[in-house]
Amino acid sequence: MANEFSEKTANTTNTIKCKNCGGNLKYLPGTPYLNCEYCGTKNEIATSEKIEIIENDFESFLNEKAHTEDKQEISTVKCDNCGASTTLQPNVTSCTCPYCDTPLVIKNASTSTIIAPSYLLPFKIDRKKATTEFVSWADSLWFAPNKLKQYVEQSAEKLNGMYMPYWTYDSSAITNYSGMRGIYYYVTETYTNSEGRTQTRQVQRTNWFPASGAVQNKFDDVLVVSSKSLPENLANELEPWDLPELVAYNDDYLSGFITESYQVDLKSGFDKAKIKMQNVIKKTVISDIGGDVQQITSMDSEYNDITFKHILLPVWLSSYRYNDKVYRFLINARTGEVQGERPYSAVKIAILVVVVLTVIGTILYFASTKN
Repeated sequence: MANEFSEKTANTTNTIKCKNCGGNLKYLPGTPYLNCEYCGTKNEIATSEKIEIIENDFESFLNEKAHTEDKQEISTVKCDNCGASTTLQPNVTSCTCPYCDTPLVIKNASTSTIIAPSYLLPFKIDRKKATTEFVSWADSLWFAPNKLKQYVEQSAEKLNGMYMPYWTYDSSAITNYSGMRGIYYYVTETYTNSEGRTQTRQVQRTNWFPASGAVQNKFDDVLVVSSKSLPENLANELEPWDLPELVAYNDDYLSGFITESYQVDLKSGFDKAKIKMQNVIKKTVISDIGGDVQQITSMDSEYNDITFKHILLPVWLSSYRYNDKVYRFLINARTGEVQGERPYSAVKIAILVVVVLTVIGTILYFASTKN
């Protein structure tokens, strides 16, 4: 199965030919080299030690430059099984979905033009290390079915190295808010205990006061995954990324890996970024309200000085099918962070419930016999 998968997906990967023997050159993760898988020749990738990261003005790009900037023409096909959209390379004749291992119908592919990426993080973790991280993650799962390890080992053999598209956004924000500030105070309350004795206790109460104001926030490199093929919650959990190590986009780094294109456009991406920003702004507002407890009744944010980048980030990805359901997992190819979907064993959970109830029942029995 693993060999069949590799052959089917080979046509979707980026390849560069060796000048020595004509074989395929592949980027060696964690190195500045392309390696020939046939003659072993290493070709150094020409890179500058330090690059200047250029942020693009969001508003002017949408209004003026969107039709003049560097573009890429891509071909994509949507998987009928999982709905993921896979980017195809020219002259592809057969392909398998890297997200669920389903054969794709190439005749249904569509062509479009997209904004070219400007920067990327090269792969740092190789397939062997990624496999080790994934198996360790699976072994640590509680209440996993006994057969999961077998499925995991089979899936690890089919790890796909993929460059996933992201937008990053910088912005400043001014937020006007209104709410309530709560201040605790305590009163003495008299009550009768279970033995009929009168006692007193301190009871917490809250005085509420209206609060309003404005707060400022600055955001740098708010990341938004722009592929709809991945579960967004899993992709977000792969953070943080070492973005200071970004390098200029270079096809050499893509050689031997699959490159996905974005399905979330620039404007829609900023809408997603604002959701992330709002979570931070809310914390700033709560801090500004002060007091012991806070209520926010309204927040109105204005975003200024918005800039963006289109970048590619590396992940190892695969999937496994268990009880006719597909589970996907991702590995941050820079840090080794693993995130994935997993099944639960109903039998193991049921056994735990029985054990817990038995323990509770035993404790209650002995407590009642003592009385």
